[in-house]
Amino acid sequence: MLSFDLSSSWRDLPLAVVDVETTGLDSATCRIIEVGIVRFEKGQVAERWGHLIQPGCPIPEKVTEITGIKDEMLEGQPTFRDLKWEIYGRLRDRIVVAYNAEFDMGFLQQEMTRAGIGLPDLPVLDPLVWARQLMPTERSHRLGRVADKLGVDLSQAHRAEHDAEATGKILLRFADKVPMELGQLLSDQASWKETQDKAFAQRRAARQAKASPQELAPPSPESALEQQQAGLFA
Repeated sequence: MLSFDLSSSWRDLPLAVVDVETTGLDSATCRIIEVGIVRFEKGQVAERWGHLIQPGCPIPEKVTEITGIKDEMLEGQPTFRDLKWEIYGRLRDRIVVAYNAEFDMGFLQQEMTRAGIGLPDLPVLDPLVWARQLMPTERSHRLGRVADKLGVDLSQAHRAEHDAEATGKILLRFADKVPMELGQLLSDQASWKETQDKAFAQRRAARQAKASPQELAPPSPESALEQQQAGLFA
């Protein structure tokens, strides 16, 4: 991360926008089945790259319903270990962008750890945090909803490469509304996220105080996965 001049304009720096599709929500036990990385240079798409990944386990039916990715599509595909240096190289020396970055980067870190390496230490920009800050009256900030509001095409949602490209375009739609200097932007983003997380925690506590025992029961894994993949937690 220190290789970047924090006083420079982030818009002039190379961006690697990443998205992953997974077998579930828990990065400790679930696996990546598709990675998409789209490189942006000075506001334009410079390269698109995506790959299906053999996770070594069956794909849950709900995931297939959401993504369209089937077990037979992954037959003969490389494992994450096979692609680890390809993915590492496409992220290295670039600012990483991910929508709901904790989810995507958490899965990437777990897969890299399993493969025996780590992620490069790079700045991460999260347009979800920006959307919540800059579009506070919207009831939902899921990727598809924000893309629609900003006029960004997402006709092939829930496939990694297409979601990544839409994420990069959303980021650039917000460019004139956030600080230009990378260091200031990262500081503001961290502050926005801290405030948002506190507000979510307060609302969650208030709902739990009013909820019935049935309402307090956790959702089924299938239901939770559907909500996460649809961006309903955003």
